[in-house]
Amino acid sequence: MFLHERDASERMLAILGEHRPRLAGGVVHCFTGTAATVERYLALDLHIGITGWICDERRGASLVEAARLIPLDRMMIETDAPFLLPRTLPHGAVKERRNEPSFLPEVVKALARVTGHDELEVATETTRTARRFFRLDRPAAGPARDGG
Repeated sequence: MFLHERDASERMLAILGEHRPRLAGGVVHCFTGTAATVERYLALDLHIGITGWICDERRGASLVEAARLIPLDRMMIETDAPFLLPRTLPHGAVKERRNEPSFLPEVVKALARVTGHDELEVATETTRTARRFFRLDRPAAGPARDGG
């Protein structure tokens, strides 16, 4: 389940507290909250999605502290495209104010900087986390057999 909340963490946590045992898993998509909130989501065994918000020194300040608490095996890197363009992109690198997957390395760089992990480790481990969560490493089912 993908969960998106903005300025409603108390309500979301109350709902999840009641229903979490019946959910197979979940990702708090586009997390922009505080360290206290991320700890509560992690206690519910949820994954946390981080976007270009981490690259915004103005709006993302509380996210820096929160990101330090997220284990790499529970963290995912997201674009939230076309929104939340990383502010750390070089001036003139973007003609339109539109976020794209090609800017994900900026999120990885920011996470490496704030967590103390190196960029390759952040990229590798968060990719591994996403592949495991979405079960992308399992063999694909073969073609349907119709007996003929």
